[in-house]
Amino acid sequence: ETGTKVCCLKPEQMNEQEAIERYMHRHGLNDFSPKAALIDMDGTLYDSMGHHADAWYKLISGLGIECCREEFFLYEGRTGVSTINLLFNRAYGHDATPEEARELYKTKTELFSAMPPVDPMPGARAMVDTLLSRDITTVLVTGSGQNTLLNRLDTDFPGAFPDGRRITSHDVKFGKPHPEPFLRAMELVGVSAEQSIAIDNAPMGVKSGAASGAFTIGVVTGPIPEEELWNAGADIVYSSMPQLARRIQHLLNTL
Repeated sequence: ETGTKVCCLKPEQMNEQEAIERYMHRHGLNDFSPKAALIDMDGTLYDSMGHHADAWYKLISGLGIECCREEFFLYEGRTGVSTINLLFNRAYGHDATPEEARELYKTKTELFSAMPPVDPMPGARAMVDTLLSRDITTVLVTGSGQNTLLNRLDTDFPGAFPDGRRITSHDVKFGKPHPEPFLRAMELVGVSAEQSIAIDNAPMGVKSGAASGAFTIGVVTGPIPEEELWNAGADIVYSSMPQLARRIQHLLNTL
């Protein structure tokens, strides 16, 4: 009866207990004991998506390709080459050459790096610290390959994302929304999907996490509406990172 009830709930009506029961029912699980949290970087750990959107818009509009700044928030999670090819296909009907893509992404990286430093997302450190205090292994899962933020992780989130627990654009063939990034993260630390929590702020990342089979948390940290994260397949959505930081202990206690 519980499973039937949970499956009939609208997502926005769910609390942590109901979200977990719904996830377990959908995957046919009798137990859910997460051992790893697979966490996005841009827009989740760092308040960086505005800078990324500005850099992409300056690069792509400078090529004469019609675009708007807001659309780049929706591409978050894609690898740089994937984003470039998406826009090249829209404008020209073909991919960029590997050389073009490499040079364009280099320029985009330089544009981002020249902007003022971004801060960690409010609440992100508290959220990560709570996970670590519960002996849950934290793994970075990002579509970025830029060192600007990767090089700050050890300082801003000490002990949480050492080099051996990072999946970046350099480690995958298919970026988000394909499940490969989260699946590779699971392989990295030897856990199954049923032992994993995925945390992401973008529809592409939520789709990737959900497709991997992990219990997927969406968190609103920018202009993307909450509904987009539900539609992408999130098991539960929080309205901000501070809210997730406050509720993550309750979610883990629920387990």
